[in-house]
Amino acid sequence: MLSVLVVLVLFFGLTVFLLDTLFRHAAERSLREVLDAQMIALIAAADPDGPESVTPTATLETRLQTPGSGLYAEIRSASGETIWRSPSTTGTAVQFGPSLEPGARHFFYTEIAGTPIRLAVASRSIVWDNLHGAPARFTFSVASSLEAYQGQVASFRQQLVGWFAGLALLFVATLALLMRWLGQPMQRLESEIKQVEAGTRERLGEGWPQELTAVTSNLNALLEGERTRIRRYRDTLGNLAHSLKTPLAVMRQSLGASGDSARNSALNVEIDRMSGIIEHQMKRAAASGGVLLGQAPVEVLPVVVELRAALLKVYGNKDLLFENAVAAGTQFIGDRADLTELLGNLLDNACKWAKGRVRIEASVDQQGNSRNALTIVIEDDGRGIAEADRAKVLTRGGRADEATPGYGLGLAMVRDSVELYGGSLRIDGSSLGGARFELKLPGRATVLP
Repeated sequence: MLSVLVVLVLFFGLTVFLLDTLFRHAAERSLREVLDAQMIALIAAADPDGPESVTPTATLETRLQTPGSGLYAEIRSASGETIWRSPSTTGTAVQFGPSLEPGARHFFYTEIAGTPIRLAVASRSIVWDNLHGAPARFTFSVASSLEAYQGQVASFRQQLVGWFAGLALLFVATLALLMRWLGQPMQRLESEIKQVEAGTRERLGEGWPQELTAVTSNLNALLEGERTRIRRYRDTLGNLAHSLKTPLAVMRQSLGASGDSARNSALNVEIDRMSGIIEHQMKRAAASGGVLLGQAPVEVLPVVVELRAALLKVYGNKDLLFENAVAAGTQFIGDRADLTELLGNLLDNACKWAKGRVRIEASVDQQGNSRNALTIVIEDDGRGIAEADRAKVLTRGGRADEATPGYGLGLAMVRDSVELYGGSLRIDGSSLGGARFELKLPGRATVLP
């Protein structure tokens, strides 16, 4: 609309300028024709008595007889001396210009001295070849006020601008209504896609214009294909997990039956590592694709409540103060199992290193992009993570404290899952004294009754 409006203003502006120029030229030609007619009448009425004397004998235009009427005339001799002036010039200092050479014509604009009144002046030199036996040359001049001319031009401009402004507004209003009507299917498509992203509908509706039918059909096919793909991933990986458990258990049992304890211990460590790696890669693949369009949102608070109860039992010997500041109605757009895995790893890590206090907060930015609207912050009062180790602990197998038992997979799994959802994970120092983990994930907030 802005582009069309700019083009329209330029086009109408150029059109108004051209029409105004044509009208002014036409009005000026008309003014010259009027002055020429007055000039011819003045010359026809002139009766020269000699080279330095001429007096109009015929009756002239009434305005030439009325002082200050706006129409003025003058006759000058070859020497430039004023021979005759119309009575209308009485009390008016009109400048008619210099005397002209034989046959010459002159047209110019001037002002009455001491006033803002503009005049158009036309002059012509006429020669009588035999006036009492000798040639005589006179300069006839006629001047007309431009008030009527300027009034016509101003009135034309006002009407022109008014009409074109009205046409422009009518055109823009019509175009806006037309675009609004034509854009309704696109607005509906945008609204339904947002609903699919928010999980309030599973697929796009029907009844689209021909231009959008192929797009909406392909989007619906893509949504269904994505759901099918995720289901197949998880079914296959579940079968894979079940298939791997038995061989690893047999290996562990076989090692326990043998007598080489040192060798068995080393192999058990490697088997544990294999188990951890398999679990990590399986969970990473199970969450592959991140946000599944059309998936129902998950309430964050119930998940945190369940995890809090479980962790307080696990770490019952630490007498933890577990602060839950997640507001009701805060939702995560994704899979509940993924959210449980994310928060479980981070909260377990916080409880593990905390001295006595753990806090979790969650908020939703309803003005921003829904794919990064949910912010979850988990803090503890432990010893924290040194800045140099923050990138290391997010890598697979990376640990800040090598002496503490573990495989270094938990935070790496969190990072991978967050990235698959298009979010972000940031580690900072907490005001509680320990580590602070900030998650950005897809989410939204609902108003509860």
